[in-house]
Amino acid sequence: MINGIINVYKETDFTSHDVVAKLRGILKQKKIGHTGTLDPQAKGVLPVCLGNATKVSDILTDKSKTYEVVGLLGTVTDTQDIYGSVIESKEVNIEESDLIKAIESFVGEYDQLPPMYSAIKVKGKKLYDYARQGQEVERKHRKVFIDNIEILDINMETGEFRMSVACSKGTYIRTLIHDIGQLLGCGACMKDLLRTRVGEFSISTSKTLDQIANHLKTNTLDSILIKVDELFPEYEKVNVLEEYSKVIYNGNIILPKYIKGLNYGINYDKVRVYDWQDNFVAIYQYDRIKEAFRPFKMFL
Repeated sequence: MINGIINVYKETDFTSHDVVAKLRGILKQKKIGHTGTLDPQAKGVLPVCLGNATKVSDILTDKSKTYEVVGLLGTVTDTQDIYGSVIESKEVNIEESDLIKAIESFVGEYDQLPPMYSAIKVKGKKLYDYARQGQEVERKHRKVFIDNIEILDINMETGEFRMSVACSKGTYIRTLIHDIGQLLGCGACMKDLLRTRVGEFSISTSKTLDQIANHLKTNTLDSILIKVDELFPEYEKVNVLEEYSKVIYNGNIILPKYIKGLNYGINYDKVRVYDWQDNFVAIYQYDRIKEAFRPFKMFL
């Protein structure tokens, strides 16, 4: 079984589930999971976890993300992007400075209302299922955080603007564009979306499905496979002595005496635990009351 994470470049017209299904066919492996949905028309970075790396899917989903997005002023749609049905078309009677001011006002924390066309569940049913049946249901605003917005281009003649957005998990970029349009009074929808970063995964190192298939064919898959322990460089690495290896294989508590050359000068929180042969086994967390390390996430 292949274990690790591949930084996939999701192309347009594929759902995130499509990417997983195609990878299962390419790699001949069932245990695969993606780390956060991208709309079918969106493209860009989609880290995919293989084998025991599926256990970090939730961690990667929580990572901050960066997008490059194109907005279109004067058009409001039911899906908040150009692929939906037009609800309103308005004249754009604003200055470029008004647009810049509106965009910049969203930097920081703001309450965002999830769009009806989304996978969020209400009463056990996904919002887009309600939307496809012509129903609009009550949903709660969610706090999201926009770390930074860099305006890349504005064309007031066409009503298009392009920007790079760094944001927290759970942020809907098409809703951000919609909200900018609502603030300006002319409406707006998303025209194009490219995800350029998820945590440490950048678009510069992402690979298309065809490229991944070629790496498998040429026996170079390891060159693009990120090992699970590489995701946690901030955690200290510790090796358990040979005579105590069964302790970590079974996911039991580790006493400090089990660890080879433990540095008592370090204020430990979480650690990367390896056996005596340097095989990565788990992430453990230090319990200061018990003065021992407890399993946090096992990967053996």
